[in-house]
Amino acid sequence: MRSLANLMDLRGRVAVVTGGAGHIGSVIADALAELGAAVAIVDLARERCVTVADRLRARYGTAAMPLVIDLSQEAEVISIPRHVQEEFGRLDILVHTAALVGTAALKGWTGPFQQQRVEAWRQALEVNQTVPFLLTQAAAELLAASGHGSVINISSIYGLVGPDPRLYEGTAMGCPAAYAASKGALIQLTRWLATTLAPAVRVNAVSPGGVWRSQPEAFVTRYVERTPLGRMAREEDIKDAVAYLASDLSNYVTGQNIVVDGGWTAW
Repeated sequence: MRSLANLMDLRGRVAVVTGGAGHIGSVIADALAELGAAVAIVDLARERCVTVADRLRARYGTAAMPLVIDLSQEAEVISIPRHVQEEFGRLDILVHTAALVGTAALKGWTGPFQQQRVEAWRQALEVNQTVPFLLTQAAAELLAASGHGSVINISSIYGLVGPDPRLYEGTAMGCPAAYAASKGALIQLTRWLATTLAPAVRVNAVSPGGVWRSQPEAFVTRYVERTPLGRMAREEDIKDAVAYLASDLSNYVTGQNIVVDGGWTAW
């Protein structure tokens, strides 16, 4: 019988983390590197991408590659597995963290339903749904060949439940229809891929609750009052679930969605 330490050991394995220079993605990359994996950091932000890769090398002595990719470009997305194979010779773990969560420049993203625009809707589906489909398809052969292939999709509680508008009163915050729809679709894609890529590749999802990032005090107070565990999520809460799904600790788990929300969806 293998020990828990052996089951969670990722030495010799290679991971790709999209959005790897972001808040959640960089923490996930850190967790995988801590367990011994070589990590390809996929992000459009070149400087942050390089910084994260350098930090992983210095902290854990593991191999790390910054991979600057525009996920809105199909040709660049499908090139990722080739770049990783050329650098590391294999691919074992694919974590889809990159997501469109909205920017001030994206017109019609949030706000009242009647003001949300189809252009923002299409961009959200492209990044949050099409990219995981396309990249997993491109990486499927390498993942199957690894013997430990694991795909992890980062969804959201808003892929499971509707938003509570009372949380956002008096703030500029909100949950757009496009975000919720794309994250819900990602959970269903997880199930579809799990049965389609089995038995060679496992596919699971993680659905975090709201992560604290200095949001308006009124929002945080309302959110915490509604959360059974009495706080918002931290990035390290999410990295734990990803580490489990990436490793052999979960080698009989596929098609599942681990909800990391402090009990938010238990009401």
